[in-house]
Amino acid sequence: MNLVSTRLITSDVSRLASFYETLTGVTADRPVDAFAEIRTPSGTLAIGHVSTTALFGPAYASVADNRSSIVEFLVDDVDARFAALTAGSLDLDVVLEPTTMPWGNRSLLVRDPDGNLVNFFTPVTDAARAKFGVE
Repeated sequence: MNLVSTRLITSDVSRLASFYETLTGVTADRPVDAFAEIRTPSGTLAIGHVSTTALFGPAYASVADNRSSIVEFLVDDVDARFAALTAGSLDLDVVLEPTTMPWGNRSLLVRDPDGNLVNFFTPVTDAARAKFGVE
């Protein structure tokens, strides 16, 4: 089995895809107006319009109603990412400024326009760096 992507359901694909493009520096693939993907070497963040949930049957997903998951991106330097993001024109909802966590990652936590939590992290301890294969 291989985890391929995580999908966020939104009422505004363009807004959310643009937000993640700015956060990650990765251009979204947008094959249709109702769907976009931010592809990274290790996984994909898919963004689908709420209308796409009907293709799976009854609409089980609720837009902007997530309070139980966090989208996470491993970055080379979380402090530099924070400085770049806060210096830009993006209206960033910062939940937690760069902080070293007990498990060895330095994390920055923000909310996307739909309220989903996004964590940028850099492993800083030997154990955390080894876990993620970072030297």
